[in-house]
Amino acid sequence: MAIIQTNLPGVKLHARGKVRDIYDLGEHYLIVATDRLSAFDVVLPTPIPNKGKVLTQMSAFWFDYFKDLVPNHVVATNVRDFPATVQAFRDQLDGRSMLVKKAKVFPVECVARGYLTGSGLKDYKATGKVCGIPLPAGLRDSDRLPQPIFTPATKAESGHDENISEEQAGKVIGADNIRQLKELTLSVYSRGVEYAAAHGIIICDTKFEFGTIDGKISIVDEMLTPDSSRFWPADQYSPGKPQPSFDKQFVRDYLERIGWNKQPPGPELPEEIVMATSAKYIEALTILTGRGLQ
Repeated sequence: MAIIQTNLPGVKLHARGKVRDIYDLGEHYLIVATDRLSAFDVVLPTPIPNKGKVLTQMSAFWFDYFKDLVPNHVVATNVRDFPATVQAFRDQLDGRSMLVKKAKVFPVECVARGYLTGSGLKDYKATGKVCGIPLPAGLRDSDRLPQPIFTPATKAESGHDENISEEQAGKVIGADNIRQLKELTLSVYSRGVEYAAAHGIIICDTKFEFGTIDGKISIVDEMLTPDSSRFWPADQYSPGKPQPSFDKQFVRDYLERIGWNKQPPGPELPEEIVMATSAKYIEALTILTGRGLQ
Protein backbone atom coordinates (compact mmCIF):
# COMPACT_ATOMS: atom_id res chain seq x y z
CA MET A 1 0.00 0.00 0.00
CA ALA A 2 1.38 3.40 -0.98
CA ILE A 3 0.83 6.21 1.53
CA ILE A 4 0.40 9.66 0.01
CA GLN A 5 -0.66 11.36 3.24
CA THR A 6 -0.94 10.14 6.81
CA ASN A 7 -4.06 10.61 8.89
CA LEU A 8 -3.58 10.30 12.66
CA PRO A 9 -6.79 11.64 14.29
CA GLY A 10 -6.14 13.23 17.68
CA VAL A 11 -2.40 13.60 17.08
CA LYS A 12 -1.15 17.17 16.56
CA LEU A 13 0.10 17.73 13.01
CA HIS A 14 3.13 20.05 13.11
CA ALA A 15 3.89 20.29 9.37
CA ARG A 16 3.70 18.52 6.04
CA GLY A 17 6.84 18.77 3.94
CA LYS A 18 7.28 17.68 0.34
CA VAL A 19 7.70 14.07 1.50
CA ARG A 20 7.39 13.92 5.30
CA ASP A 21 4.47 14.46 7.66
CA ILE A 22 5.62 15.70 11.08
CA TYR A 23 3.57 15.31 14.26
CA ASP A 24 4.20 17.08 17.57
CA LEU A 25 4.11 14.61 20.47
CA GLY A 26 5.20 17.15 23.08
CA GLU A 27 8.76 16.29 24.01
CA HIS A 28 9.46 14.72 20.60
CA TYR A 29 8.42 14.88 16.96
CA LEU A 30 7.11 11.90 15.03
CA ILE A 31 8.39 12.04 11.43
CA VAL A 32 6.59 9.87 8.88
CA ALA A 33 8.10 9.48 5.40
CA THR A 34 5.23 9.13 2.92
CA ASP A 35 5.50 7.80 -0.63
CA ARG A 36 5.16 11.27 -2.12
CA LEU A 37 7.80 12.18 -4.69
CA SER A 38 8.93 15.70 -5.49
CA ALA A 39 10.82 16.48 -8.68
CA PHE A 40 12.08 19.95 -9.62
CA ASP A 41 10.55 21.04 -6.27
CA VAL A 42 7.01 20.04 -7.30
CA VAL A 43 5.22 17.22 -5.47
CA LEU A 44 3.94 14.81 -8.13
CA PRO A 45 0.44 13.30 -7.89
CA THR A 46 1.65 9.69 -8.24
CA PRO A 47 3.18 8.01 -5.16
CA ILE A 48 6.13 5.59 -5.37
CA PRO A 49 5.25 2.45 -3.35
CA ASN A 50 7.64 1.77 -0.41
CA LYS A 51 9.66 4.93 -1.07
CA GLY A 52 9.03 6.32 2.43
CA LYS A 53 10.14 3.03 3.99
CA VAL A 54 13.37 3.10 1.99
CA LEU A 55 14.10 6.69 3.04
CA THR A 56 13.45 5.94 6.72
CA GLN A 57 15.36 2.66 6.85
CA MET A 58 18.34 3.99 4.90
CA SER A 59 18.50 7.13 7.07
CA ALA A 60 18.32 4.98 10.23
CA PHE A 61 21.23 2.89 8.93
CA TRP A 62 23.40 5.96 8.25
CA PHE A 63 22.43 7.77 11.49
CA ASP A 64 23.72 4.74 13.36
CA TYR A 65 26.79 4.32 11.14
CA PHE A 66 27.90 7.93 11.69
CA LYS A 67 26.89 8.33 15.35
CA ASP A 68 30.55 8.54 16.46
CA LEU A 69 31.17 11.39 14.01
CA VAL A 70 28.06 13.52 14.49
CA PRO A 71 25.10 13.32 16.93
CA ASN A 72 21.64 12.83 15.38
CA HIS A 73 18.02 13.33 16.38
CA VAL A 74 16.82 9.69 16.45
CA VAL A 75 15.08 8.43 19.61
CA ALA A 76 13.38 5.31 18.19
CA THR A 77 12.52 3.73 14.84
CA ASN A 78 10.37 0.83 16.02
CA VAL A 79 6.68 1.66 16.50
CA ARG A 80 6.48 -0.46 19.65
CA ASP A 81 8.89 2.03 21.28
CA PHE A 82 6.70 5.04 20.36
CA PRO A 83 4.23 6.67 22.80
CA ALA A 84 0.89 4.91 23.37
CA THR A 85 -0.94 7.82 21.67
CA VAL A 86 0.24 6.67 18.21
CA GLN A 87 0.22 2.87 18.64
CA ALA A 88 -3.20 2.60 16.98
CA PHE A 89 -1.75 3.92 13.71
CA ARG A 90 0.81 1.17 13.29
CA ASP A 91 -0.39 0.36 9.75
CA GLN A 92 0.61 3.89 8.65
CA LEU A 93 3.83 4.06 10.69
CA ASP A 94 5.53 0.65 10.44
CA GLY A 95 8.91 0.87 8.72
CA ARG A 96 8.48 4.50 7.66
CA SER A 97 8.55 6.58 10.85
CA MET A 98 10.99 7.88 13.43
CA LEU A 99 10.54 9.35 16.88
CA VAL A 100 13.06 12.20 17.06
CA LYS A 101 14.35 14.89 19.40
CA LYS A 102 13.30 18.43 18.60
CA ALA A 103 16.10 20.46 17.05
CA LYS A 104 16.63 24.12 16.26
CA VAL A 105 17.31 23.62 12.55
CA PHE A 106 19.73 25.84 10.63
CA PRO A 107 17.94 27.46 7.64
CA VAL A 108 20.67 26.30 5.24
CA GLU A 109 20.98 23.11 3.18
CA CYS A 110 24.50 21.68 3.36
CA VAL A 111 25.46 20.21 -0.01
CA ALA A 112 28.58 18.20 -0.81
CA ARG A 113 29.48 17.56 -4.45
CA GLY A 114 32.13 15.10 -5.58
CA TYR A 115 31.19 15.01 -9.26
CA LEU A 116 30.06 17.57 -11.82
CA THR A 117 26.43 17.21 -12.88
CA GLY A 118 22.97 18.76 -12.54
CA SER A 119 22.77 22.43 -11.55
CA GLY A 120 26.51 22.37 -10.81
CA LEU A 121 27.26 21.46 -14.44
CA LYS A 122 25.01 24.28 -15.72
CA ASP A 123 26.76 26.72 -13.40
CA TYR A 124 30.20 25.47 -14.51
CA LYS A 125 29.36 25.77 -18.21
CA ALA A 126 28.25 29.37 -17.68
CA THR A 127 30.98 30.56 -15.29
CA GLY A 128 33.76 27.96 -15.00
CA LYS A 129 32.76 27.75 -11.33
CA VAL A 130 30.22 25.92 -9.16
CA CYS A 131 28.55 28.21 -6.63
CA GLY A 132 31.48 30.62 -6.96
CA ILE A 133 34.14 27.91 -6.46
CA PRO A 134 36.59 27.92 -9.41
CA LEU A 135 37.19 24.54 -11.06
CA PRO A 136 39.71 23.36 -13.67
CA ALA A 137 38.84 23.98 -17.33
CA GLY A 138 37.63 21.18 -19.59
CA LEU A 139 35.53 19.17 -17.12
CA ARG A 140 32.71 17.11 -18.62
CA ASP A 141 29.31 15.93 -17.38
CA SER A 142 29.82 13.46 -14.49
CA ASP A 143 33.59 14.04 -14.18
CA ARG A 144 34.96 13.56 -10.68
CA LEU A 145 36.02 16.85 -9.08
CA PRO A 146 39.65 17.25 -7.93
CA GLN A 147 38.22 17.21 -4.38
CA PRO A 148 34.68 17.39 -2.95
CA ILE A 149 33.26 20.89 -2.60
CA PHE A 150 30.77 22.39 -0.13
CA THR A 151 27.96 24.36 -1.77
CA PRO A 152 25.29 25.57 0.68
CA ALA A 153 21.78 26.54 -0.38
CA THR A 154 18.93 28.44 1.19
CA LYS A 155 16.01 26.30 2.33
CA ALA A 156 12.91 27.31 0.39
CA GLU A 157 9.52 26.63 1.97
CA SER A 158 8.16 26.33 -1.55
CA GLY A 159 9.82 26.53 -4.93
CA HIS A 160 13.50 26.05 -5.62
CA ASP A 161 16.29 26.11 -3.05
CA GLU A 162 18.86 28.69 -4.11
CA ASN A 163 22.60 28.04 -4.15
CA ILE A 164 24.54 30.58 -2.11
CA SER A 165 28.22 31.08 -1.30
CA GLU A 166 29.81 29.93 1.92
CA GLU A 167 30.23 33.60 2.85
CA GLN A 168 26.51 34.30 2.28
CA ALA A 169 25.60 31.25 4.36
CA GLY A 170 27.86 32.56 7.12
CA LYS A 171 25.87 35.80 7.15
CA VAL A 172 22.66 33.77 7.61
CA ILE A 173 23.78 31.45 10.43
CA GLY A 174 27.14 32.84 11.58
CA ALA A 175 30.66 32.28 10.23
CA ASP A 176 31.65 29.84 12.99
CA ASN A 177 28.53 27.73 12.46
CA ILE A 178 29.01 27.49 8.70
CA ARG A 179 32.67 26.56 9.20
CA GLN A 180 31.64 23.67 11.47
CA LEU A 181 28.84 22.59 9.12
CA LYS A 182 31.22 22.61 6.14
CA GLU A 183 33.71 20.44 8.02
CA LEU A 184 30.97 17.99 9.10
CA THR A 185 29.36 17.88 5.65
CA LEU A 186 32.61 17.04 3.87
CA SER A 187 33.69 14.54 6.56
CA VAL A 188 30.38 12.65 6.45
CA TYR A 189 30.26 12.77 2.65
CA SER A 190 33.84 11.50 2.28
CA ARG A 191 33.29 8.62 4.69
CA GLY A 192 29.95 7.79 3.04
CA VAL A 193 31.64 7.80 -0.40
CA GLU A 194 34.28 5.37 0.87
CA TYR A 195 31.66 3.00 2.34
CA ALA A 196 29.46 3.12 -0.77
CA ALA A 197 32.42 2.58 -3.13
CA ALA A 198 33.19 -0.69 -1.33
CA HIS A 199 29.59 -1.72 -2.16
CA GLY A 200 29.71 -0.71 -5.83
CA ILE A 201 27.92 2.64 -5.59
CA ILE A 202 29.23 6.14 -6.36
CA ILE A 203 27.68 8.90 -4.25
CA CYS A 204 27.85 11.78 -6.70
CA ASP A 205 26.52 14.42 -4.32
CA THR A 206 24.27 14.76 -1.28
CA LYS A 207 22.62 17.27 1.00
CA PHE A 208 22.30 17.33 4.77
CA GLU A 209 20.33 19.32 7.30
CA PHE A 210 21.77 20.21 10.68
CA GLY A 211 20.35 21.75 13.81
CA THR A 212 21.23 22.14 17.46
CA ILE A 213 19.94 19.76 20.15
CA ASP A 214 20.86 20.71 23.72
CA GLY A 215 23.37 23.16 22.25
CA LYS A 216 25.18 20.50 20.15
CA ILE A 217 25.26 20.51 16.37
CA SER A 218 23.38 17.40 15.23
CA ILE A 219 22.28 15.95 11.89
CA VAL A 220 18.51 15.81 11.33
CA ASP A 221 15.85 14.95 8.73
CA GLU A 222 17.36 12.29 6.42
CA MET A 223 20.82 11.03 5.56
CA LEU A 224 22.37 9.75 2.32
CA THR A 225 19.09 8.56 0.79
CA PRO A 226 18.07 8.32 -2.87
CA ASP A 227 16.01 11.50 -2.30
CA SER A 228 18.86 13.58 -0.88
CA SER A 229 21.70 12.13 -2.96
CA ARG A 230 22.62 10.94 -6.43
CA PHE A 231 23.65 7.28 -6.38
CA TRP A 232 25.36 5.85 -9.48
CA PRO A 233 26.25 2.18 -10.13
CA ALA A 234 30.07 2.15 -10.16
CA ASP A 235 30.31 -0.63 -12.74
CA GLN A 236 28.44 1.53 -15.29
CA TYR A 237 30.26 4.81 -14.58
CA SER A 238 31.25 6.52 -17.81
CA PRO A 239 31.98 10.27 -17.59
CA GLY A 240 31.13 12.65 -20.42
CA LYS A 241 27.37 12.02 -20.23
CA PRO A 242 24.57 11.58 -17.66
CA GLN A 243 24.83 8.39 -15.58
CA PRO A 244 22.29 5.68 -14.80
CA SER A 245 21.18 6.09 -11.20
CA PHE A 246 19.43 4.53 -8.20
CA ASP A 247 17.57 7.68 -7.31
CA LYS A 248 14.81 9.95 -8.54
CA GLN A 249 17.01 11.12 -11.43
CA PHE A 250 15.17 8.33 -13.28
CA VAL A 251 11.91 10.28 -12.80
CA ARG A 252 13.57 13.61 -13.60
CA ASP A 253 14.84 12.15 -16.89
CA TYR A 254 11.33 10.97 -17.78
CA LEU A 255 9.87 14.43 -16.98
CA GLU A 256 12.54 16.09 -19.15
CA ARG A 257 11.73 13.67 -22.01
CA ILE A 258 8.01 14.52 -21.97
CA GLY A 259 8.76 18.26 -21.94
CA TRP A 260 6.94 19.13 -18.69
CA ASN A 261 7.37 22.84 -17.87
CA LYS A 262 8.31 22.10 -14.22
CA GLN A 263 5.38 24.15 -12.91
CA PRO A 264 2.65 22.70 -10.67
CA PRO A 265 0.62 20.65 -11.02
CA GLY A 266 3.00 17.83 -11.89
CA PRO A 267 1.95 15.13 -14.36
CA GLU A 268 0.82 11.63 -13.37
CA LEU A 269 3.61 9.07 -13.81
CA PRO A 270 3.04 5.93 -15.91
CA GLU A 271 3.07 2.63 -14.04
CA GLU A 272 6.35 1.41 -15.58
CA ILE A 273 8.17 4.54 -14.32
CA VAL A 274 6.58 4.16 -10.86
CA MET A 275 7.49 0.48 -10.50
CA ALA A 276 11.01 0.92 -11.88
CA THR A 277 11.64 3.84 -9.50
CA SER A 278 10.36 1.84 -6.52
CA ALA A 279 12.63 -1.06 -7.50
CA LYS A 280 15.67 1.24 -7.81
CA TYR A 281 15.07 2.69 -4.33
CA ILE A 282 14.78 -0.79 -2.80
CA GLU A 283 17.87 -1.99 -4.69
CA ALA A 284 19.93 0.92 -3.33
CA LEU A 285 18.76 0.15 0.22
CA THR A 286 19.64 -3.53 -0.16
CA ILE A 287 23.09 -2.88 -1.62
CA LEU A 288 24.10 -0.23 0.92
CA THR A 289 22.63 -1.67 4.13
CA GLY A 290 23.00 -5.37 3.32
CA ARG A 291 19.35 -5.96 4.15
CA GLY A 292 16.15 -5.55 2.16
CA LEU A 293 13.03 -3.62 3.03
CA GLN A 294 11.90 -4.25 6.63
